[in-house]
Amino acid sequence: MNPAATAVPVTLESRPADVPPASAASDVLSAPLGDLRRVVERASCADVERALKRPRPSLSDFAALLSPQAAERIEDLASRAQQITKARFGSTVRLFAPLYLSNECVSTCTYCGFSASNLIARRTLSVDEVLEEAEELARRGFRHVLLVAGEHARIVSKGYLEQVVRAVAPLFAQVSVEVQVWDTATYRRLLEAGCDGVVIYQESYDQATYREVHLKGKKRNYAWRLAAPDRAAEAGMRRLGIGTLLGLHPDWRSEALLLASHAEALTRRWWRCEVQVALPRLRPAAGGYEPTDPIDDRSLTQLLCALRIFLPDVGITMSTREPPQLRDALVVLGVTSMSAGSHTEPGGYARESAAEPQFEISDTRSPAEVAAALRALGMEPVWKDWQRA
Repeated sequence: MNPAATAVPVTLESRPADVPPASAASDVLSAPLGDLRRVVERASCADVERALKRPRPSLSDFAALLSPQAAERIEDLASRAQQITKARFGSTVRLFAPLYLSNECVSTCTYCGFSASNLIARRTLSVDEVLEEAEELARRGFRHVLLVAGEHARIVSKGYLEQVVRAVAPLFAQVSVEVQVWDTATYRRLLEAGCDGVVIYQESYDQATYREVHLKGKKRNYAWRLAAPDRAAEAGMRRLGIGTLLGLHPDWRSEALLLASHAEALTRRWWRCEVQVALPRLRPAAGGYEPTDPIDDRSLTQLLCALRIFLPDVGITMSTREPPQLRDALVVLGVTSMSAGSHTEPGGYARESAAEPQFEISDTRSPAEVAAALRALGMEPVWKDWQRA
C-alpha cells in the first residue's frame, strides 16, 4: 500500500488568542502544511538526493526525506544522520531519569493511563518522599532528572512544584519538569526554585485529533499548550523539550512536518535555549487505547534520521518506551539523550509502589546496563553535562 495515498493530513486552524503573533506557536499554525505534504507525496529520487547533500536543508528538503522514495534509501539517510551526529555531538549520550510525582489527574485523555476516567490506584508523593526517590536516583549516578506529574492543579499545585524543585535541585545538575502547562510567571517561579528545563509534548498537532482524544480538562486548550514552550523560554528556561505522540494521528508524516517546524521555530526565536525533540510511540496503558495506524520501526528510523539531517544541532531524546534492541540501533544514528531504568508510576526507585504507571516501559535494563551497552557501541554515557555557576 502506498503510504502517501492513504495519508490523513493534519488540520490547522487560524491563530487563536492564546497564541501570540510573534511566537514559535504562531509559526506552526502558519506552516504551509498542504504544500509540504505534496512534497512528501511527489518527491523524486533527485529530490531525495538533493536533500541529502544540501548543507543547510530546508523544511521542503525535510519533507522529501520523509517521502516513500526516501524510505527506499534508508541506509543513505542513516549514514548521513550518523555523520552529522558524530560531527555535532561526538559519541556522547546524556542519561536521565523520570521521577513521577503524582498520577492524580482531572483531565480525560483517551490514550493516557493517568486519565481521570480510569479506575486506577492513585498516589501523590510528599516532598520528603520525592527527596527519598531523588537521593536513590543520585546514588545510581543520575545528575539529570525529569519531574513528571498528571494534571491536577490543586494537588500538584504551583506551590507543591516549587517545594519539590527546591528539595531536589541540590542533588542534580539539571532539573526539568513535564507537568501541566503554566503561564510565564509560574515558569519563572519554577526557574527561581532551581528548574531549568520543561518538556511539553503537543501529543498531536492535528487539531481535530487533539479534540477527539482530549475530552475533559484544561488540556483541551490546544493553543494554550502549543504556546507553552514560548512562555517557558520567555521565563528564562534553558532547555525546551517538545514531541508528538506517534500513533494518535494516522498520518505520522504530517505530524513530523509540524514537529520539525515547531523545533525549527523555537531554535530561531529562542536561540539561547537548547531544544530537544522526542519521538515517543504509544505504549499499552490503563484504558486500553489502541492506535489506528502505529508507526513501524523502519518509519521511526526514517523520521529520526530525517530530523537529524534537517536539525543538526537539536537534541533527540529516546525513552524506555522503545525496546533495547531498537534503542541500541538508533542511538548511534542521532539520539543524544536517553532515559534509563525508568519507573512511570509515583515512587518505585527507593521502594516499591502500588500506584498505577502512566504506561508500560519496554527497555527494563538498569542504568548500569544501559551505560555498559552504550560503551559496547563505542558511545560515551554522560551523566552530567551542565553546572550552574
